[in-house]
Amino acid sequence: MVTDLSRGTQAEKPGAGQRRDLSLAVKVRGLKKSYPGVQAVAGIDLEIRRGEIFALLGPNGAGKTTTVEILEGYRPRDSGEVAVLGYDPGPERVPLKSLIGIVLQSTGVEPYLTVRETVAMYAGLYPHPRQVDEVIDLVGLADKCPERVRNLSGGQQRRVDLAVALVGDPDLLFLDEPTTGFDPAARHEAWDMVKALAELGKTVLLTTHYMDEAQYLADRVAVIAHGRIVAQGTPSTLGFRDQAKVQVRYRLPDGIVPPEGLWAREGSDGFVEVAVDDAVTDVHRLLHWAIDQGVDLAGFEVKRPTLEDVYLSLTNSLPGDGSPSVSSVMEARNP
Repeated sequence: MVTDLSRGTQAEKPGAGQRRDLSLAVKVRGLKKSYPGVQAVAGIDLEIRRGEIFALLGPNGAGKTTTVEILEGYRPRDSGEVAVLGYDPGPERVPLKSLIGIVLQSTGVEPYLTVRETVAMYAGLYPHPRQVDEVIDLVGLADKCPERVRNLSGGQQRRVDLAVALVGDPDLLFLDEPTTGFDPAARHEAWDMVKALAELGKTVLLTTHYMDEAQYLADRVAVIAHGRIVAQGTPSTLGFRDQAKVQVRYRLPDGIVPPEGLWAREGSDGFVEVAVDDAVTDVHRLLHWAIDQGVDLAGFEVKRPTLEDVYLSLTNSLPGDGSPSVSSVMEARNP
């Protein structure tokens, strides 16, 4: 059923002939947005290619939500250039609306309608929607069609949100914390669904606090902090992860010392942890020595810094400017 989503083409959609620049799904230059007492977005440059899954990461109050809402056309910008599917989401929000889908953090659909009634209602808002039953089947709710939304589990309600976002056959899908409240099995099913959409040429802009989700799904990621993009690249290269030293961790019997260069002071848990430059050579040398000497390397582990390690390093190492965050300003306005 997934392959059926590829039937619609951009040329078939209204307004396609008027699009000016189709080389990128999103292009942002010098984007700025301020609120009284805080600069939410301080000059962002961003490009998202068509057909890729792009993750925007950052702590609360960093400017993620403001940036995404500007791209969606729901919030005006102070300055900068923004193009989404060739349209400026400010003055050209109306023709853009039928080309994007949005999944918010929490469900906002009518709880007393059935699943099918809900998706059919939203399908009626689009000029060229997908088949309602196809979309429901795609998100794994075919057996829940007659169920009222209020009776579904939290994970199933999120699937309804996704169906609502997909029924208009969008070229670009905004996913805001899409797996919040999912159990591990449901999360992986949702990930497979997102991957399938990208394989069909859909572009996905994902915001998430789950680093494993971004690492699994995203072709590229950007980290935003204090209203600025502080790092951008593939999950493997972000923060030079591909060049970072590999950490080797193990525990030795008392009185045993390993080869030079493969020893560091023991931690409080009794484990030795050392960073090596050449993982293959150094690990081979350590294991060869252990086998030759008959030494047990208890708890032996080799790991490269994860995306979460890099994210925490990037966001924790940046000094603040003393001004309040966006979230604190919003909380002050809405106690």
